[in-house]
Amino acid sequence: TESTVTAEAEPGQAQTEIKTKEEDKQQQKEPSEDENIKQTEKDSEKETDKSQQDKPATVIPEVTQTISASNSIQPAPRIDLSPQTLADYDYLMNQFFIVDSQTTTNADQLNAAELLGEDLTIQKDAAKPQILLYHTHSQEAFVDSKEGEVEDTIIGVGNYLTEAFDMESGELNRSAAYDYAGPYLEMILEENPSIEVVIDLHRDGVPENRHLVTEINGKPTAQIMFYNGLSYTTARGNLDYLPNPYIQDNLAFSFQMEYQAAQYYPDFYRGIYLAGYRYNLHLRPRSVLVEAGAQTNTVQEVKNAMEPFADILNRVLQN
Repeated sequence: TESTVTAEAEPGQAQTEIKTKEEDKQQQKEPSEDENIKQTEKDSEKETDKSQQDKPATVIPEVTQTISASNSIQPAPRIDLSPQTLADYDYLMNQFFIVDSQTTTNADQLNAAELLGEDLTIQKDAAKPQILLYHTHSQEAFVDSKEGEVEDTIIGVGNYLTEAFDMESGELNRSAAYDYAGPYLEMILEENPSIEVVIDLHRDGVPENRHLVTEINGKPTAQIMFYNGLSYTTARGNLDYLPNPYIQDNLAFSFQMEYQAAQYYPDFYRGIYLAGYRYNLHLRPRSVLVEAGAQTNTVQEVKNAMEPFADILNRVLQN
């Protein structure tokens, strides 16, 4: 059993912070992460997903059965996952990664053997919070979300994840944007030093005619994408004002989860999006930003996605 702390905030507070941030941007010489993510999100819409284009397109009563049931799932990969094949950098990039136009990477940074070889397991301790789940963009909703219904937003999806992963939930205020979330997250982590995993749960933004859905265990399930920041842009090089000592650990964490997805849920993952900024992934080695579905998905499709996501997360954390 994992424990988690869930970060949330009042909508009114979020709106005020966004307005203040826009005023501050006019005086900043360097672009903020929140300012630049708008461009990277636009770029992500133009990129080709790593999922095949011909993939098939009710909350379960006992959610805690999800992880137990996953133990009987057998690997069924549709691509070659042998060490020899994954050692081919071009193959690795084509199957697993999407590179934003503002950044770049190389074979030294993305070495499959090294990424898979990193030990990211944790010792479970239900008495202490070990996973921090929060939402930088907390008002993200879906195609059938009811206005004013929190459970129909990304927060509701996060609540469902805490059930699917049998996590213990706490209440904390949520931040509205990356620049505001950073100091707040640091405070949470200082107050809860037992936290080893940090998950920023989002939904993506795609063209209105695009539907990110597959079928898993007989249920329509939104597809997910992992999002990593490299603190490097082609225009500026290394972004020294956005240091991240855990870039390789973050990449290993995303890649190991996607590797598990490729084995057990090959239609589930869209790729690992590599962007130029940091996105508050510098606070723990096991930090990840997850894009679960998009605005064109239904609430239930995205909640259904939390079940296979909980499984692959569990497989990585328990080796």
